Amino acid sequence: MEMAQLEYFSKVVQEKSFSKAADRVYRTQPAVSIAIRRLEEEIGLPLLDRTQKTPILTEAGQVVYDYAQRILALRDEVGQAIVELQSLKRGRVRVGANESTSLYLLPELILSFREQHPEVKVEIYRHVSNRLPREVLDRNVDFALMASEPADRDLEAFPVLKDELILILSPKHPLASRPSVKIKDLGKESFIAHNVPSGSRLKVVEAFARQHVPLNINLELATIETIKRFVQKRVGLAFVPRMCVRDELERGVLVTVPVRGLTHNRVLWAAHRRAASFSPAAAAFLKVLRNHTESARES
Repeated sequence: MEMAQLEYFSKVVQEKSFSKAADRVYRTQPAVSIAIRRLEEEIGLPLLDRTQKTPILTEAGQVVYDYAQRILALRDEVGQAIVELQSLKRGRVRVGANESTSLYLLPELILSFREQHPEVKVEIYRHVSNRLPREVLDRNVDFALMASEPADRDLEAFPVLKDELILILSPKHPLASRPSVKIKDLGKESFIAHNVPSGSRLKVVEAFARQHVPLNINLELATIETIKRFVQKRVGLAFVPRMCVRDELERGVLVTVPVRGLTHNRVLWAAHRRAASFSPAAAAFLKVLRNHTESARES
């Protein structure tokens, strides 16, 4: 059973004439008649009563006609849906990210994307960093934003943002007015850390160890937002990515002091499957990511 057969059959029923139906579908009348004959042979029952001047539906013909209308309507809906996808009137993009990227980088990217494509749905999936490459490879997300370049050769990645790890403290803390501090100045301080291990935390641990200074992590919390709040309350100090505290630093509710001997610049990467076939929506989001990269380089 072919789509063309159903279309020719439907047109004959609607036009009540083989010749008029042929004109509507831009075929000859014999071609339309042959197509309908083959459809009847495939079904095993006559669909039209041809004994009258005007073709009349048989009982089987009525059943086939009803289904043909639904099938042809679905075909038209598919075509319209594809047009909408291509014109970005619909579609979705799935992005995986860790906590800090979800909260402090993605909002800016999504706003930029939605200004251009407001009808495309963006879905954000939060995962720990070491899980993100697998999420991309398993096709659970179109892109992942991660704090290190993925090692898997089946992934392609490019840098999106350069950031640095900084020491944050309450403006009321005794060290807040210092132009800088040494690691040894922090040996008696209490620190707050994220309870998910990360490469940044390892860098801090190594820096303190090289100076033979104890790193007193007395409290581990689940989110950076909570860490920032506890630092404001002078519960302790913390090392966090600068992008996570831009707003607090501007408002003066937190301050940062450079730590001599501890510098950790990090790069955030966008990754996708190598040679992936992107949907129109995903391709548009990729363009936004690359534009953001270019803007970051120029600033």
